[in-house]
Amino acid sequence: MPGLTIGDTIPNIQADSTHGKISLYDYLGDSWGIIFSHPGDFTPVCTTELGMMAAQAEEFSKRGVKLIGLSCDDVQSHTEWIKDIEAFNKGKKVTYPILADPKREIIKQLNMVDPDEKDPSGGAVPSRALHIIGPDKKVKLSFLYPASTGRNIDEVLRVLESLQKAAKHKVATPVNWKPGSKCVISPSVSNEQAKQMFPNGYETMELPSKKEYLRFTDV
Repeated sequence: MPGLTIGDTIPNIQADSTHGKISLYDYLGDSWGIIFSHPGDFTPVCTTELGMMAAQAEEFSKRGVKLIGLSCDDVQSHTEWIKDIEAFNKGKKVTYPILADPKREIIKQLNMVDPDEKDPSGGAVPSRALHIIGPDKKVKLSFLYPASTGRNIDEVLRVLESLQKAAKHKVATPVNWKPGSKCVISPSVSNEQAKQMFPNGYETMELPSKKEYLRFTDV
């Protein structure tokens, strides 16, 4: 997929939003960030998604993450639509900003253009995309869904915790990992280093190859 992807530095977007004019770098500061696009205001799947992001905003905040939405509709449309989102979400407030992109410039910069869908005038529309951004302003993980499939916000939280653990402890998370489960120690960490880094110990799986590379630990 061409354009912005994992490892790239996210551009310092300047745009109008439901919270006024925003400079993305100033908004994020030294925090982790999640920027997510939606195909359009007043659409069913997007309403449920943005409502769930609002419901989970406190969980993201606990993890030092700032949220920001995006679509090609204008700020006035976003402001009206937020009323529907909050009504669907039983009054839970949308506390994060939603960027406006009526000229379809930001979705191109962020690699969030749907390759197939067009608006009634034939213009580009956003895909259902999401970037997790590290404190270094680099894209750490991206999701890209078709318009018909809503995102799983629990999965966004899960992969966020995985990324943060990997960044802090030199570990990785194995298949079907869930927060609280054991992680695996990076192959770049020697056994001697592992003893110092993980004082509570670790377990090495015995494998036919006799190679001691599958090491589980709690962090």
